[in-house]
Amino acid sequence: MSTLLPIVIVCLLLIIIWQYRNARESSRQLGYIHEKLNSIMTQGTRERLLLFSSNQELQLLLTDLNNLLDTNHKGAIERVKLEKSMRNMLSNISHDLKTPLTVVLGYIETIMHDETMSASERERILHTIHQKADQVIILMNTFFDLAKLESGDRDIPLSRVELGEVCRRNILSFYDLLTAKGSEVEIDISDTALYIMGNDEALDRVLSNLLSNAISYGDAGGVLGLKLYSDEQNAYIEVWDRGKGISESHQDKVFERLYTLEDSRNREYQGSGLGLTITKRLTEQMNGTIKLTSQPYVQTVFTVSFRRLRF
Repeated sequence: MSTLLPIVIVCLLLIIIWQYRNARESSRQLGYIHEKLNSIMTQGTRERLLLFSSNQELQLLLTDLNNLLDTNHKGAIERVKLEKSMRNMLSNISHDLKTPLTVVLGYIETIMHDETMSASERERILHTIHQKADQVIILMNTFFDLAKLESGDRDIPLSRVELGEVCRRNILSFYDLLTAKGSEVEIDISDTALYIMGNDEALDRVLSNLLSNAISYGDAGGVLGLKLYSDEQNAYIEVWDRGKGISESHQDKVFERLYTLEDSRNREYQGSGLGLTITKRLTEQMNGTIKLTSQPYVQTVFTVSFRRLRF
């Protein structure tokens, strides 16, 4: 018994020393994690916590912390993109409102100070003022519509809709404009009735926006097409043109709020930059999807798809 006692004491001392060293190592590792995490968060770097440890719980903690850092970094990128988008949006709103209002104010001042103006000239100017005021009202209504769509305040009731009828109605409304511009129109609408759960008013706006966009940006190609077809699952509407198209670097941005190509700020292509954003939101509210493919001066296609109804 007296021989075993020293052995037991030595073993206990070794265990205590081992536990002490493990505790010190864990404390050191936790201290490193604390300092490194503070440094990463303060400086906003993309560094990650790297630590070699046999402690499985500590390894799991490091994995979770690194996942949180990844999420935080992605959130920071999104915030920067959102702030840039908001700045661009405010700039574009200011531009789109300022232009017609400047014209209106200029003409009003002319009428007020030019006492020799003829009645016919005054009438012409008043007509221009009325047109510019209408532009402002339309633009503000468009902003309001998008705000309601994105906030979820606008309810779009869905019912059974036949897409062929919608397509024919909308292409007919643009037909005179297209022929007056000398553009060729290619229409390929399935003879089979294609039904979806949709909304007539929303579908009219989606198609009107896509056709207007194709006319504005694709008229250089001299042809505009509308195609309606289906497979076993979905019905598809394609609006296409052979105009200047949209470069690959811009294709993922065309549905962003107030995003416009550079020449859309030219008088010939003037627009609010909200049409495609509203088109996407309306399509999604009808449980559909929209995509873009474009090869300049070959073919630019916007494709809207919806789940088919079988009854």
